[in-house]
Amino acid sequence: MPRRTPRFTLDRLRTPGRFPGFLKTASVCALIAGLLSPLSQVAAAAEVTAANDYCGGQCSDILPPGENGNATLAQILLNQAFGTQPEHAEDQLGPYANLAKGYPTLTNATINTFFNDASFGVASDQVASTLSPAGRSDVTIVRDKKTGVPHITGTTRYGTEFGAGYAAAQDRLWLMDVFRHVGRGQLTAFAGGDPSNQGLEQQFWRNAPYTEADLQAQIDNAVAGNGTRGQQALADANAYLAGVNAYIDASDSGRYFPGEYVLTGHKDSITNAGTIDHFKITDLVALASVIGALFGSGGGGEVNNAVSLLAAQEKYGVEQGTQVWEAFRERNDPEAVLTVHDGQSFPYATKPASPQGAALPDTGSVTSEPLIYDATGTGGDATATATSATATATALSSARRGMSNALVVSGQATASGHPIAVFGPQTGYFAPQLLMLQEIQGPGISARGASFAGLSMYVELGRGQDYAWSATTSGQDIIDTYAVELCQDDYHYLFHGTCTAMDVVEQKNAWKPTTADGTAAGSYTMRVYRTKYGPVEYRATVGGKKVAYTTLRSSFMHEADSIIGFQMLNDPDYVKSPQTFQSAVQHINYTFNWFYADSTHTAYYNSGDNPVRASGVDAEFPVWAQPAYEWRSWVPATNTAAYTPASAHPNSIDQDYYVSWNNKQAKDYSTASWGDGSVHRGNLLEDRVKKLVAAGGVTRASLTKAMADAALADLRAEDVLPDLLKVINSSTVTDSTAAAAVTKLQTWLTAGGRRTETSAGSKTYADADAIRILDAWWPLLVKAEFEPGLGTGLYTAFTANLPIDEAPSAAHGPTGAHAGSSFQYGWWSYVDKDIRAVLGESVQGALPQKYCGSGTVSSCRDILISTLKTAAGKTAAQVYPGDTLCAAGNQWCADSIVQRTLGGIKHGNIGWQNRPTFQQVVEFTSHR
Repeated sequence: MPRRTPRFTLDRLRTPGRFPGFLKTASVCALIAGLLSPLSQVAAAAEVTAANDYCGGQCSDILPPGENGNATLAQILLNQAFGTQPEHAEDQLGPYANLAKGYPTLTNATINTFFNDASFGVASDQVASTLSPAGRSDVTIVRDKKTGVPHITGTTRYGTEFGAGYAAAQDRLWLMDVFRHVGRGQLTAFAGGDPSNQGLEQQFWRNAPYTEADLQAQIDNAVAGNGTRGQQALADANAYLAGVNAYIDASDSGRYFPGEYVLTGHKDSITNAGTIDHFKITDLVALASVIGALFGSGGGGEVNNAVSLLAAQEKYGVEQGTQVWEAFRERNDPEAVLTVHDGQSFPYATKPASPQGAALPDTGSVTSEPLIYDATGTGGDATATATSATATATALSSARRGMSNALVVSGQATASGHPIAVFGPQTGYFAPQLLMLQEIQGPGISARGASFAGLSMYVELGRGQDYAWSATTSGQDIIDTYAVELCQDDYHYLFHGTCTAMDVVEQKNAWKPTTADGTAAGSYTMRVYRTKYGPVEYRATVGGKKVAYTTLRSSFMHEADSIIGFQMLNDPDYVKSPQTFQSAVQHINYTFNWFYADSTHTAYYNSGDNPVRASGVDAEFPVWAQPAYEWRSWVPATNTAAYTPASAHPNSIDQDYYVSWNNKQAKDYSTASWGDGSVHRGNLLEDRVKKLVAAGGVTRASLTKAMADAALADLRAEDVLPDLLKVINSSTVTDSTAAAAVTKLQTWLTAGGRRTETSAGSKTYADADAIRILDAWWPLLVKAEFEPGLGTGLYTAFTANLPIDEAPSAAHGPTGAHAGSSFQYGWWSYVDKDIRAVLGESVQGALPQKYCGSGTVSSCRDILISTLKTAAGKTAAQVYPGDTLCAAGNQWCADSIVQRTLGGIKHGNIGWQNRPTFQQVVEFTSHR
């Protein structure tokens, strides 16, 4: 039976129910009475023998909220009415949340109080159920009592993958269906016209507007180009799909399919009329296009870069304006934290000595390309228009938000002599979660870990028999913007001298109210104009000529290719060393940083198809769509090109330690997004891990503590506030309001500058006033410090390249507010460098002038005190204005993490932590 949620550190959601008029107790109970019987399949318990496991019980993982992401209609109604949770829907959320207050006393022995035991297999007394899906004799799915994670064991390759597909559908069918429709640009027609659904489908379809033929071509090309492994990947995918579809048929006939199908009008709860469409192989590519766009496609932003460069040149003149722009861009800042810190250089996307082919727009001529046409009803109202604008800005930005961290320490610095890793992806928080846990054991496959739902034919992040791996988003530039000259009309362009018609790709969506989504009826057409240089994203003039700016991504039309690398990572006969690990991830064309640990070695590799650009092309700006400026050896028909060799990608084996929090990979390796300067959230890991390594004797507990401590740190407080206070305290603070604020900030800083509760579950921050003051002060001080010197136009342009702040209560790209990930993008490096320069301290990679108070300590001090007084006078309600979840002034709630509902089950919010969603703690004791 469903159980009531334990309270631990959860706060019950205040959001109104998504099912209006549906939650009257009497009607709920009446519905439940007729629906309780087909809740689940019955399976007998059986003992499972673990496969070869060289971790010695020292591998752990966690993935909130829980493994079970499917719920029947009855379970959804119970959750909406009474807050009860289906079994294993939320049992990993409490341990995950509790680490925030539990980490100070953490020991190796207590790690699994906050994590799961990630050993292979299930002890006989911990087997909850054993299932032979569809009656097959070549595969079993065992689920453990504690978390309900599926442990899939097959005697044939086909059976193993069939079981993986069946288990995925058991745990994430509704979510898989949602995201195949996102990838196809059909979410609103499938799930309803809520503005969040409109924004989600628009954001992703703009970057990957594929037809069915495009999706199939990706599969054909990936198979044809990868020999035996390509054929095996196709066979695995087909077996996986057979398992998914077998579960669809079984759950449909047994009436235990996800209740969202009823609530969105796809199934009838009484007659069972309606269908759940089978999955097909092109759906997997649609799913992969969403994941790739969200987490693994660095680049873009060239038009925004051009706009800010022109603003700088307008203010200062071409030469000085370019210098100012380069200083704020921080392409290769000498003070930036590096993942490969042993001095190796990996030049990529650096500034050319003599730039060629730049196609900068005429000032004021840039307009973004419309995506929405023929809108009606709620598809074209004011809310829809605002949603579309936000989705466009997010899709075209070079900033990829909330993207994971890693702490890996060599055995030379550990107590045991074995490497230790604490790492995982920061993929946002959803209900159900985008990722799912699983163990797969079969011919050529032996792994446990997390995979994106619907793509779980292999473990994508996890552990093998004697090694573990994980990834963070890297963000190097694999997207370039081309200016195509128009001819004949706005929908023809010159391609190699020939006037060529743009291809038109459309998706027409219409929706009407359902029980799940009461949004009034509406419709629109999403229309993308595609060229051989990619989709059109902007229109402008260059030197008076009309152009369309297009974006060409090296992974465009190649989302399916990375399946080979993931297949290799799961193959114990392939990955046997750091070198073979690096070889495997070289087959992944997404822009990721990959990390590896076994019992003796650690390794790192930066993946992605980095195009070889023409000599003189500056990757920061748009260039003319002409053969001289195209990628070398580019073939438009297949979008293939020459790519930089593996040796040119940042890589390393057995460095003393590695840290990554989406910071700069290595010296001279430029990333597309701004903000790789002297202060970056990567410093929060670097400082802690470097100190641990210097002391030696690192343990799983101490490395996990370092991660957890950084997860509560306010980057501004830890790395910038000390210098701000130096300026303020350069003479006695006589103003009583300012003095009181300084005292509170200093007290908080002395206590560690963390955003942490007074006690577990208090939902009140220690040093709450100081936190409120800094949250209010930061945007005020940045504006007062820089806008006078830069001028309003250039200051505004730079804020479009890099937001001023990313405090925990701010919205975060596609995941919205309450998303956990924080302090990735902001002006903290600029403030740090400027304040240190004003203080007369040494600054490498300094800004071109001193901005605060025009460079004098006294004038800078006046600005800081004035803005501090204003900030101190702001009430909590002004700083934290409230939303549908939180009352105005509720500081803890404003920061809190919410599992964003993608289905019918809701969870309580938890206290803020800045850490991976899925996370592993590993230390292997031996090797094959």
